[in-house]
Amino acid sequence: MEQPDYPRIVVLGTGAVGGLYGGRLAQAGYDVTFLARSDADHLRTKGLRVESPQGDFVLANPQVASDVSQLPPADLVIVSWKATANEALAPALQSTCTPTTSVLVLQNGWDVERQAAAVVGAERVLGGCCFLCSNKIGPGHIRHLDYGTITIGEYAPTLAGQITPRLQQIVDWLRRAGIDARAVPDLRVARWKKLMWNIPFNGLSVILQADTRALMTDADTRALVEQIMREVLQLARACGSEVEESHIDKLLRDTAEMVPYASSMLLDYQNRRPMEVEAIFGNPMRAGQAVGFSPPRIATLYHQLKFLDRRQRSAVVPG
Repeated sequence: MEQPDYPRIVVLGTGAVGGLYGGRLAQAGYDVTFLARSDADHLRTKGLRVESPQGDFVLANPQVASDVSQLPPADLVIVSWKATANEALAPALQSTCTPTTSVLVLQNGWDVERQAAAVVGAERVLGGCCFLCSNKIGPGHIRHLDYGTITIGEYAPTLAGQITPRLQQIVDWLRRAGIDARAVPDLRVARWKKLMWNIPFNGLSVILQADTRALMTDADTRALVEQIMREVLQLARACGSEVEESHIDKLLRDTAEMVPYASSMLLDYQNRRPMEVEAIFGNPMRAGQAVGFSPPRIATLYHQLKFLDRRQRSAVVPG
């Protein structure tokens, strides 16, 4: 399927991911519409502000929709809100997608593309893994701290192992906007590599109330991080994805070198927002169980986080 040189892009969400990458695409001159929820009015009146080591910028007049009925037809839809917001996904895709629209899911977790595929078909869905330190610190205000690479692959099993022309075109669009996007032939491997970071650092950051620097500088927690990474590696291999063991050393090295970072899950917990427990912990745990591999450390984190998430939702403040 031939893709246009200057696509119409819809970004679902204006958080740490959508605000940063969507902002860069709009800054580069692309036709970008943001579907915003809580901060739509702020974006319309005060714009989108991004602070970044790669250069601060403000979009004074971003195109903003506050309801799915306001979305224009899109060549590319970027799903950047968290998996906990996916109850709004089907109506948004049904409103903006045409028969040729591609959907790029930039969410954390395992098999998070499934809900988009159920709406538009797996062959039109791609997944992206963001290695990124970025936070939304206020309405229409994004603070990018470090990194920013996106690895993108095709979701459909029929396209596994391929870097399709469509995939390469989307990567080229992002690169043209200054985004470090990379096409990969195996999305499943990319997802497991990201989970090797997400599972230990998101989980332990909430349970221990610690940022990456604290977890990496304490000998006991650093050892625990590595043990959990190794369990994710075992889980990936049990599920049929060959991830190199050297990736553990790379993740530990990169995390030790990054600025101190409070994980997105820690910020969600501290701000009493729903946490992506099912996407990041439950889905991969169940994938392993389905092939006869039960990951004990991941299961422990999952059940601890489910307890904390339920307690948050019931508005019971710890005494």
